[in-house]
Amino acid sequence: MKVPAELVGACVTRLAFDHQARITFADQTPDGRVRVNGELVIETPFTLTDASGRQALLTPGTGPSLAPLLGLFARVVTEIGVTGRGTLSLGFDDGTRLGVEPDPDYESWNLTGSGIDPVLVGPGGETDWRH
Repeated sequence: MKVPAELVGACVTRLAFDHQARITFADQTPDGRVRVNGELVIETPFTLTDASGRQALLTPGTGPSLAPLLGLFARVVTEIGVTGRGTLSLGFDDGTRLGVEPDPDYESWNLTGSGIDPVLVGPGGETDWRH
């Protein structure tokens, strides 16, 4: 599976919560065409670490406890990594980091949209990540 490096440089344009946490990213080329328009859907507990190192464990479907995620609005992705069986790590321009590990029993995260290859990390994770 391909690591979605195309997210680097994309801006968080929308956050939505229900039984999942959804983060929408967008970026344009210098001539104004859409470069990336994607959505990350997180379905299992994940971590959000601010620039000072304070870490929060967030669980989709828990309502107001997901409020720390709102700080990602208008932030730009500066780095992305996928390691092991699908542990996602995103870094943002304010020093915040988001991490999602694979879950043994459930889909943990997926990414879809234009300008990026779709990714689905199913139960137990995925292997053969390529850059």
